[in-house]
Amino acid sequence: MAERSTAAVDVADNSGEQPLTAKAEQSTADGVAKNPERDTDSDEAQGSSGIDGAGEKTSPPELHSGHKLARRYRLEECVTRLDGFSSWRAVDEKLRRAVGVHTLPADHTRARSVLAAARSSALLGDPRFVQVLDAVEENDLVYVVHEWLPDATELTALLAAGPLEPHDAYQMVSQVAAAMAAAHREGLAHLRLNPNAVLRASTGQWRIRGLAVNAALRGISTDTPQRADTEAIGALLYAALTQRWPYESDAYGLSGLPKGVGLIAPDQVRAGIHRGLSELAMRALANDGATASRHEAACTTPEELVKAIGEMPRIRPPEPAFTAPPEYQRTTYQQGTYGRPAPHPGAPQPIVSPPPPLQSRTGKALKWAVSALLIAALGLGSWQLADALMDQGGKSDDTNKSQQTDDGDKGASKSKPVPIKIQNAQEYIAKGDPQRPGDVPKTYDGNTSTYWRTRSFNEGPPIAPFKPGVGIVYDLGSAKKLSTATIDMRYMGDHTTVELYAADSLTPASMDSMEQIGKVTTTDKTADVKVTKSVKTRYVLVWLTAVPYSGYDSTLYSDAGYKQAIGEVQFTG
Repeated sequence: MAERSTAAVDVADNSGEQPLTAKAEQSTADGVAKNPERDTDSDEAQGSSGIDGAGEKTSPPELHSGHKLARRYRLEECVTRLDGFSSWRAVDEKLRRAVGVHTLPADHTRARSVLAAARSSALLGDPRFVQVLDAVEENDLVYVVHEWLPDATELTALLAAGPLEPHDAYQMVSQVAAAMAAAHREGLAHLRLNPNAVLRASTGQWRIRGLAVNAALRGISTDTPQRADTEAIGALLYAALTQRWPYESDAYGLSGLPKGVGLIAPDQVRAGIHRGLSELAMRALANDGATASRHEAACTTPEELVKAIGEMPRIRPPEPAFTAPPEYQRTTYQQGTYGRPAPHPGAPQPIVSPPPPLQSRTGKALKWAVSALLIAALGLGSWQLADALMDQGGKSDDTNKSQQTDDGDKGASKSKPVPIKIQNAQEYIAKGDPQRPGDVPKTYDGNTSTYWRTRSFNEGPPIAPFKPGVGIVYDLGSAKKLSTATIDMRYMGDHTTVELYAADSLTPASMDSMEQIGKVTTTDKTADVKVTKSVKTRYVLVWLTAVPYSGYDSTLYSDAGYKQAIGEVQFTG
């Protein structure tokens, strides 16, 4: 059921009124005013799409549940079958995991373009997109295998329950826009970006399915792919804020706008919508000059949209609501009436006054005992005080001076923290690619406005399993005994974990060759790492193993994701 719940996606209305190939300056998103296509059923699973009927009709291949492709992919359930194209939920028996499969005959008019699109999408390798795992032509059949995400939820299903919270809508548009900007830099467009193609994983990350493949399956193309995808992102944000589709036609289970009113801003559709997000949606929805943005210019590419998002103040998640515990209810047992008949309704309840304290024989004895103890304690205290005063008067001045001198020596012997100057530093790479090696000197140049930053990771806060961590090895000039390392960072958030290691050189052989001497986890911008092992070392590794999530940073030109930047590192001994 969890897998099937993610399979509801769009089907074209094969009315034949107009081919779905988008023209120049015309959006390719579903349900827009210039495109008569409407979604009427559920036909695709984990990135599958229907075909619009514009191509030549081809009889579908004879496939059935239990059929195996390449003696590896066992077809389980057909979720789409139309116009020679079919989409299946399948099982990869070699890796024992669920996958999705698109199939169409090798002589289909769009078979070559589907294969080319699938292979181009697979080469991108961006984890923000549902990955194409295989694209094969064999036995007169073309099939494309892609990831199946049973724990992901479509934006369509999320909007069925109501509009998204401002923070969720902000995260969605930030991550989708950044992912599409990266795809367009590699020459790839989506052209079918709609609520069915956007998924939220159980980790809270947003992923996009059907990059290039969905458009190829439907035979969609356009002279302005960046504009088409940007307008589609604007429609997604509009729907997330209002639970309405920003055109007159209904689509994806959402009602369209009233006929004749045109494109109105989200904050005019529903009260309480975030003003900045409302204007951002209108800037992205610019089409033929019909933008309703109040002040800013229209965004016509995903890159421009990412920049506009970065200029907005970050929208923080709502504070968690804590419900007050219910008031304490006394029971009849606690009131001392257990086993007694309940009073008649309306009858006055007698008030029983408690007995006077300590009036019994035992109570009187206790009072006398306490009084005797108090008298003894007072007498002993007076005797000790008198004895101390007499001893103090008999002490010589020399003794007083000696004590003062000893105390002064003890105070002077306490060591104060001594700053340790960093002589050199180098980025340490335990696995994969480097982060920003050329920016390492910025972490000890005395300028708090310059940073060395990590790359943006799609999942977190732990950096593993992508990498065991990222960090910098510092050269202190000679072996020194450390007490504290203070790291000033740029991003707050869920948490940042910083570890310190004593290394044997600027280029340690491995993590196993180093000794951990401190560790701290913080949600603040400053991490004070106390050294827990008394060692002398010349080289110290500052190692980040967990980083918080942060949106697009226009100052450092850093994409949204789990990341961190270090401004200054200071060591004290």
